Order: sequence, then C-alpha cells, then structure tokens
Amino acid sequence: MEEESQRQKKIGSVLQRDLVDILQGAATQGGMRGVIISVSKVKVTVDLSTAKVYLSIFPNDKAKELVEGIRSNQPFIKHELAKRVKNQLRRTPQLHFFIDDSLEHIDKIEKSLKGKDNPINNPDLLGNRKKS
Repeated sequence: MEEESQRQKKIGSVLQRDLVDILQGAATQGGMRGVIISVSKVKVTVDLSTAKVYLSIFPNDKAKELVEGIRSNQPFIKHELAKRVKNQLRRTPQLHFFIDDSLEHIDKIEKSLKGKDNPINNPDLLGNRKKS
C-alpha cells in the first residue's frame, strides 16, 4: 500500500474536523445524549474522489446501529460537509463509513496480558497460537 501524500493527509484532516462537528451535532440534536462519536481517521484516495471515514463510537453497544444510521444519512452528511469545505475543495469526496474497533482491540490485548491468557506467565500458550 502506498504512503499518503501530503495533500491527501491535509484534505483528510480538514474532512475529519468538519465531520466531527456534523456527526456530534446530529447526535445531540437527535436526542442521543451520552453518545460520543469521534472520527478517528479519514483516508482519502489519490484522486480525492473517495474518503474512508473511521468512526469510534462510545458506548460500543450502539456502534453498529449508529453506523447504519449514518450510512443511510450519507447524502445529508455529504451535503453539510460540502457547504463547509466549499472554499477548500472543488468536489466533496464520496464518503464511506466504517467502525474503528482499534480501541476495543487494544482493550482486549490489555485484558489478555493481565489475565490468564498472558503468554509471559504461561509460555504453553505460545504453541497454541497460529502463525501467519
């Protein structure tokens, strides 16, 4: 996979900042108090036509439902985003939303290291792990 260009990174950060405002505003207006939506990463393609938006949602049990709602409201979100970035971008990229489960993954690793699945305390576990 190629390294992102400076331009892609810059546009990604502009989109990220504005998407946080749009999504968090929509969550509070939609009566979803106590739900935190953060945009953890925005990856823009080389031709700037598509943006993959990775969302971290807390509490985690509502993540799937919220991402489905966000996907169904994608045209509205893109329109709001276009109004905000009209001076920076000629065209607003197509948005694709994904759940970013990296925090959950880190949490599982930490629990594993603290618990009985710790390979340092129990070296027999190393033989059970699959090699890639």
